[in-house]
Amino acid sequence: MERLPKDPIMLYSVINTKLRDFYSSLEALCEDMNIDKNTLKEKLSSAGFEYNKERNQFI
Repeated sequence: MERLPKDPIMLYSVINTKLRDFYSSLEALCEDMNIDKNTLKEKLSSAGFEYNKERNQFI
């Protein structure tokens, strides 16, 4: 996660853009970018965002 923004709002934007443009799932993104999925979800959850699998984005 050191390559990603620390600010949760910026992180939200970057992750959703990557999910939209490059990855079919959160699992694929995390595996490819070597990110712990639970850590990412906790960081975004702290800012009020939850992952929606059907939409493949944090909302």
